Amino acid sequence: MPQEAFLLDTTITKQVRLSYLLHLPTGYGEKEQRWPLILFLHGMGERGDQLALVKRHGIPKIAEEWSDFPFVAVSPQCPADSTWALQHDALLALLDDILARYAVDPGRVYLTGLSMGGYGTWELASAHPERFAAIAPICGGGTPFLGFPARVCTLKDVPVWAFHGAKDTVVPLGESEKMVAALRACGGNVRFTVYPEAGHDAWTETYANPELYAWFLSHHR
Repeated sequence: MPQEAFLLDTTITKQVRLSYLLHLPTGYGEKEQRWPLILFLHGMGERGDQLALVKRHGIPKIAEEWSDFPFVAVSPQCPADSTWALQHDALLALLDDILARYAVDPGRVYLTGLSMGGYGTWELASAHPERFAAIAPICGGGTPFLGFPARVCTLKDVPVWAFHGAKDTVVPLGESEKMVAALRACGGNVRFTVYPEAGHDAWTETYANPELYAWFLSHHR
């Protein structure tokens, strides 16, 4: 019996849930101004339901150590059985909620992450380049079945500063090199810093460097 062709055309709703840390800069709310925002994506070891784990590395750690950290910082926690590639809807909903409820400059929204979060940074920004003024992926890369590295060309108009340790045995340096080469080939604005003696931890030096934050603030969407 021959098969017939049909079209399903319907609307569905989706519930998303993400726990997150929120840092508000000193002076927030004292006068009318809009603040820059950094969305930080942690690595695989910080997944789960213990939000304190997210403070171990990166932006939430820096935000607690630097009394004058001049950004609104949003640091969500990925569920234990998931990856950032599966959380795009939740991350965008989180961004929309923060933008609606806090005094954030929508033209100065920055994205960064390390390891699994480095992959997540490349992936989320490539899917939604219009949302970010600049991105900084650390020891990340792009997953081939998601169309990388070719897909990175959607970022050709978004400033990128990538970081990696030359002696990384967890995520090989070549993962970042492929992304950077593909982005440069399509005319992207990309900087690439390789730490010759660093292993997988390319994030401690990166996030401790004030130049990174000055670079973020130099870009406006």
